[in-house]
Amino acid sequence: MPTPFDPQAVLPQPLMVMLATTCPDGPRIAPMWFLWEDGALWMPSDAGASTVTRLAEDTAVAAEIVQFSAEDGVLLHLGLRGRAEVCPMDVPRFKRLLAKYLGPDESAWNPWFIAHVARYDDPEGRMIRLVPDSVFTNNVSFFHTGPELAWP
Repeated sequence: MPTPFDPQAVLPQPLMVMLATTCPDGPRIAPMWFLWEDGALWMPSDAGASTVTRLAEDTAVAAEIVQFSAEDGVLLHLGLRGRAEVCPMDVPRFKRLLAKYLGPDESAWNPWFIAHVARYDDPEGRMIRLVPDSVFTNNVSFFHTGPELAWP
């Protein structure tokens, strides 16, 4: 039987969020990096991205983050539901997001990646912001041990 856990056990980690949106052809899921800050999930994007286009039509989203380690017996599932908005690029926030995944030393970041993929100076850059209406957690970390020895 799944048990709840504190979302802060997952949110600071460099994990992927799966952001679900809808369109006339059905649901779509995009794996994204994220930053949890100011009570919101922030994800990088750009003005022409398909996720941004879908959000212009329907802002309802679901976001799922999973921490899984078979070796350690950890399986934590965090779900967030609500409406997302597309915001202008916030360079300081985007750099904090990048630091979460690339490390705190900007000089050590891959210059090609910054120049071609994570272009925080791109005028088309956007950030997707999700302030969740609901949050749920499921800790099913007892798949190795049984519930009496589950991860706390």
